[in-house]
Amino acid sequence: MPRPVKCRRISCTPTAGCFRPRGIPVRQLEQVNLTLDELEAIRLADLEGIYQQDAAPRMNISRQTFGSIIVSAHRKIADALLNAKALHIWGGTCVRTELRRFKCRGCHHVWEVAHGTARPAGCPHCKKAAITCDDSDGGRDKRNVAVFGKGKSEGS
Repeated sequence: MPRPVKCRRISCTPTAGCFRPRGIPVRQLEQVNLTLDELEAIRLADLEGIYQQDAAPRMNISRQTFGSIIVSAHRKIADALLNAKALHIWGGTCVRTELRRFKCRGCHHVWEVAHGTARPAGCPHCKKAAITCDDSDGGRDKRNVAVFGKGKSEGS
């Protein structure tokens, strides 16, 4: 009997829940489901360039589990891109971490970083070090915390 799935921490929420090839209605396409924890692994490893051994603790999982998640995510994304399938992003056994908001005094760019991570060295937009913590609610905003249910299994 397999071990129960450990709840994974995520820090991102997708702005769009579905991507599809242009010009084809989504109802005519096969669909691939990318879970929120797979999206978080893609964000940490591919977008932010964080090594697996450093990214895994941020998601509250082992390095080996992180590696399995990233392989699964890459396979699903490749399948959707190469075989013209719709890519839906939802589900997974995960909890959204609370975020700290930072603001650049130079370019006024605002971004969020998960609690428990180091303070950013500078603005990701203009690279200046003149940043301020922009937690106007004093870090008490619990709206950033949500638990997501388990999505469809791979075979469904």
